[in-house]
Amino acid sequence: MSDIIPVVQSADSAETREFLNKIAELLVDYVNIQNDRKEKILDFHHPEDMKKLLSLDIPEQAVTLQQLVNDCAITLKYQVKTGHPHFFNQLSCGLDVVSMAGEWLTATANTNMFTYEIAPVFILMENVVLSKMRKIIGWDGGDSILAPGGSISNLYAFLAARHKMFPNYKEHGARALPGELVMFTSDQCHYSVKSCAAVCGLGTDNCVMVPSDEHGRMIATELERLILERKARGQIPFFVNATAGTTVLGAFDPINVVADICEKYNCWFHVDAAWGGGLLLSTKYRHPRFTGIERCDSITWNPHKLMGALLQCSTIHFKEDGLLISCNQMSAEYLFMTDKLYDISYDTGDKVIQCGRHNDIFKLWLQWRSKGTEGFGKHMDHLMELAEYEVKRIKQQSDKFHLIMEPECVNVSFWYIPKRLRGVPHDAKKEQELGKICPIIKSRMMQSGTLMVGYQPDDRRPNFFRSIISSVAVSEADVDFMLNEIDRLGQDL
Repeated sequence: MSDIIPVVQSADSAETREFLNKIAELLVDYVNIQNDRKEKILDFHHPEDMKKLLSLDIPEQAVTLQQLVNDCAITLKYQVKTGHPHFFNQLSCGLDVVSMAGEWLTATANTNMFTYEIAPVFILMENVVLSKMRKIIGWDGGDSILAPGGSISNLYAFLAARHKMFPNYKEHGARALPGELVMFTSDQCHYSVKSCAAVCGLGTDNCVMVPSDEHGRMIATELERLILERKARGQIPFFVNATAGTTVLGAFDPINVVADICEKYNCWFHVDAAWGGGLLLSTKYRHPRFTGIERCDSITWNPHKLMGALLQCSTIHFKEDGLLISCNQMSAEYLFMTDKLYDISYDTGDKVIQCGRHNDIFKLWLQWRSKGTEGFGKHMDHLMELAEYEVKRIKQQSDKFHLIMEPECVNVSFWYIPKRLRGVPHDAKKEQELGKICPIIKSRMMQSGTLMVGYQPDDRRPNFFRSIISSVAVSEADVDFMLNEIDRLGQDL
């Protein structure tokens, strides 16, 4: 190992170059394997059995370079192939090769994003891309930052909202508040919104869950009723979250109507579009889902979901410039000196609650250049059209499948109907039986390694399948394979 770990590492070392070439070859081979439909998605083993197949111990002495290559190979062998065209399990799936190349460069550059001083090119890229995203939202100005996931992006929105309405809270805490704050979100929202109430001191009792309709959309009249109810108790409504693409059903809350209510009662209006945000790029599908989006005060938008950028890549955008720095600035003099030789407005570190911040911009910038904005829009259209194709195929096989609702996004929710229940009238009793079948078929999927589709219950239904089409590699033939394979796996049920 001595040749690869000198005081100053260099790729000129023959051993180093050979090692890196072997790793690069292994990764390229894995990309090809992920896109081979004849390959399994996973080789499933239970945790205790998996431990026996792996060498996970940390040794006292260094292992050889060849052993490190072997370690990488065995790691990939047992990893779930989330880029496989038959992986419909998660909101984040697929493998965009250009974005992947960007992540390779990012890892090699290995810099931090807190100052222009050490990340000049990446800081400028971030400014350009985030400004472009704000213009797509419909704003001329504003501010944005990349955060470590949609949950933290939503947290930034909460913090900025409280700071905007009660700026003295930053210094004085709860004693700066004129009363008890309360926030509102739909009962179908991502759990991170409720988590904000716990993390930031409101308490989850003061995160009011607004009922949704049968399609998963917030009922706006219920929002207004609950705001008035809490005001009557002497509480202070200050923050409303609407979801643009719920995690399970892919529902879009009525943005314009919620915006009217927020203006009426002086509430900050945040939109969690972590999942559905990619549809802002589509001229075909943007409306009516995002009609009125320019009226919100902040929006979470995760390119690592529908847009297919590599994990992780989450953005939070604000209509008002200056809020991020005002809310979060701590002026650490060892990093954010005011007498630097360049324009310090390009230093982003004091705008965020983190210190170190990963470079999540280059992979998105490179991917966007490879498609262009027009190409990204067509990419979104392709995914939505595939979801529409799946709906059509489910309806054409109504003896085998039951479509739960017409989707607004690429989440398609359905039940598989086994032979013994075909022809039986659809009622609550039948739904309970259909719900019992989902985990059985899912376990067979994983054991066979041929397919991955998620399932879950909600507050209206027992378990049902929810397929996600967010990989550009998926074709109509892959959708047909998914339905046929579920039928094959459930033949004897």
